[in-house]
Amino acid sequence: MTAKNDVDKIIYSYTSSTNVLEEENRLLRETTEQLKEELDKFKRVPLMAATVKEIVNDEALIQIPNGNEFMVSIAANIKGIKAGDSVLVEQKNLTIVRKIPQSKKFAVESFVIMDKPTISWKDIGGLNEQIKEIQEVVELPLRKPELFEAVGITPPKGILLHGPPGTGKTLLAKAVATATNSTFIEIVASELVQKFIGEGAKLVKEVFQLAREKAPAIIFIDELDALAAKRIEIGTSGEREVQRTFMQFLAEIDGFKSLGNVKVIAATNRKDILDPAIIRPGRLDRLIHVPNPNEEGRKQIFKIHTSRMSLDKDLNIDSIVKKMENFSGAEIKAVCTEAGYFAIREERVKVHKKDFLDAIVKVKREEELEGTDYMNMFV
Repeated sequence: MTAKNDVDKIIYSYTSSTNVLEEENRLLRETTEQLKEELDKFKRVPLMAATVKEIVNDEALIQIPNGNEFMVSIAANIKGIKAGDSVLVEQKNLTIVRKIPQSKKFAVESFVIMDKPTISWKDIGGLNEQIKEIQEVVELPLRKPELFEAVGITPPKGILLHGPPGTGKTLLAKAVATATNSTFIEIVASELVQKFIGEGAKLVKEVFQLAREKAPAIIFIDELDALAAKRIEIGTSGEREVQRTFMQFLAEIDGFKSLGNVKVIAATNRKDILDPAIIRPGRLDRLIHVPNPNEEGRKQIFKIHTSRMSLDKDLNIDSIVKKMENFSGAEIKAVCTEAGYFAIREERVKVHKKDFLDAIVKVKREEELEGTDYMNMFV
């Protein structure tokens, strides 16, 4: 009996060991397969991205990133290729082997800010004349297009806001988007200029296509002078690419495709260097100057930014506003913020007149330092 028990123990031990070894062997095989797959990925030849320019019979004219164009074959399993598609091609013979799914969201997501603003006209002070003009040119055509049809005129396609920095150009654009319940697409002009040939023009096209899909929409282009400066005959390849992007921008505004319920609002601090082609009638039809506010405007802006602040009851607003002569709206906001900080540093909840006076001095000093020639400061 003892011998039989010993044999059973040996058989059980052998069986358990075998199961453990089989499990370890299975894990090793899976690990080996995974390593082989990773090794195959490292050996795989990378594919090149290209853009289809034209389809000719069973072949395609493509453009690769360096700007060169080639007539190439299309793999038999690839269907539905058309002009404008992004594809992957083999690097050796440039045969199209895969179509890249179009993703407008990815194309423009890195360059634009798209939202529904909440800024209203009452949040803007000192710009009554400018507000009236924008309401006539942008808000009225979007809200009551039938009026323009009845009169028999075509509403303007866009406007240019020009003036010193910090005067409220962006706020005006956001406020009209709120008033018309439009999608607000904001982009900085310098980001439209891309490294490779044709990429900037393609991005401009996608931005306008996105705006048409989200209509009613307002495209706000800040720092327009970075894209639409006066063109010159002789320049670097980079300057020529800027001009190509600019011409695509002109084509989108004044081309064959109607903008419909899409309005273009551009802003710049340097209207004097803009190309005449962009500010002629039919493109940016209305040029609106946004200056620094006058005394009454400064008072309105001051009241807007202090409406939620706890002010000392003896505070004389008129005397403070007079000391902010030639201040822009942004500088007045900075004064209110700095005055709040002075009160917080002394652990007060009320903001006194001295806080505002100290804030005015601080903002003025910072403005003077920004305009100082730093190379001469240490001479």
